[in-house]
Amino acid sequence: MQVHYLEIVTQEVDATCATYSQLHGIKFGERDPGLGNARTATLATGGMIGVRAPMHASEQPVVRPYVLVKDIDATVAVAVKAGGELALPPMELPGHGRCAIYFQGGVQHGLWQV
Repeated sequence: MQVHYLEIVTQEVDATCATYSQLHGIKFGERDPGLGNARTATLATGGMIGVRAPMHASEQPVVRPYVLVKDIDATVAVAVKAGGELALPPMELPGHGRCAIYFQGGVQHGLWQV
């Protein structure tokens, strides 16, 4: 199991990026429209961290890890069969891969296929 993308949704994007930069020595780029205008940084593991503002009024702050999977459609099917509630079906993020989100146990779980 490998976290490919760690998404942080917050109203304090620049302050959060500055703190992570100071704590972990990572450098965030400009906002990426393909990732909800997240500012992203590449991690030593090859994964990424993205910090973005909520995309709509009802979106709450959250830290959401996206686990790397080989077949996102099959993985979503297994998660739903195991009791997960699909929140975002697999979707293409041009230049980044495919992602999906399901809820289970009050937690948001992300899946990512490159």
